[in-house]
Amino acid sequence: MNQLDKLKSFTTVVADTGDFKQIGNYKPQDATTNPSLILKSVQKEDYAYLLRETVKKYHQRPQEEIMDRLLVRFGCEILQWIPGRVSTEVDARLSFDGDQTVSRARRLIDYYRSEGVEPERVLIKVASTWEGIQAASILEKEGIRTNLTLLFSFTQAVACAQAGVQLISPFVGRIYDWHKKNAGKDWVEADHAGRRDPGVQSVSKIYDYYKHFGVKTEVMGASFRNIEQIRALSGCDLLTISPELLSQLAESHDDLSRALNPEGAHNKPIDKVELNESKFRFDLNEDAMATEKLAEGIRSFVADTNKLFDLLQAR
Repeated sequence: MNQLDKLKSFTTVVADTGDFKQIGNYKPQDATTNPSLILKSVQKEDYAYLLRETVKKYHQRPQEEIMDRLLVRFGCEILQWIPGRVSTEVDARLSFDGDQTVSRARRLIDYYRSEGVEPERVLIKVASTWEGIQAASILEKEGIRTNLTLLFSFTQAVACAQAGVQLISPFVGRIYDWHKKNAGKDWVEADHAGRRDPGVQSVSKIYDYYKHFGVKTEVMGASFRNIEQIRALSGCDLLTISPELLSQLAESHDDLSRALNPEGAHNKPIDKVELNESKFRFDLNEDAMATEKLAEGIRSFVADTNKLFDLLQAR
């Protein structure tokens, strides 16, 4: 067995890509997308037709609707390659508008239904702001499953657990990036590898907390920089992995053992945390890394969303 096969024996593997023609090579269960991945894909000749066809069919509709139709078109194509769920993101410009987030999420689900896709096969991605988390709580009560993204802190994870969201996506690589940049010349890679990686440690803490207290929300590590980070989180509920790293795992036949397990979490002394809005905002503000990376992530997704709009306008 290669490392990818071994990983699948105790973790649900998810493909992190808009390049759905690559997905079949690795046979993941689920797939995730985001504005940056969709933007990258529609600029490739293999996928440009999706943009052309969507604009041609809906050109008389508002641009926001055309955008959502494009996201759903990609999602439908991806679902043909996987047995599980696809994650589709709400417009990042709504990250601090709970009401509009709920409205757009409902609309995305309606568009999927119009294409014959039932809600059980879709996760609506929402930024892990306070407003996004509360919007996700409303959606979950309506049977719309959510994936809370741009999650960098334990505080965000606890708030998501309280809201009863389906799944969270803590960003391993971006946490690692911040700590490495912040340490500057004092950073020693060997001292922060594997289970000592700050991104790995963040996800491990969340995983242990969820399992210790029986939280049903799924933990899906995301945004990996290398396969060592993936190996150190083997056993996590899900891991969403780029095609490049999936390929490296498939080519490696080194040993791979389970790093995270619920039994180990049950035996750890962990205190229960209760959050309200003011405590959430204060705790997040106290975490410089999470505050900076959340803001940076939203800005980045907004920038790529605007570029997608420019492509739609050009058509």
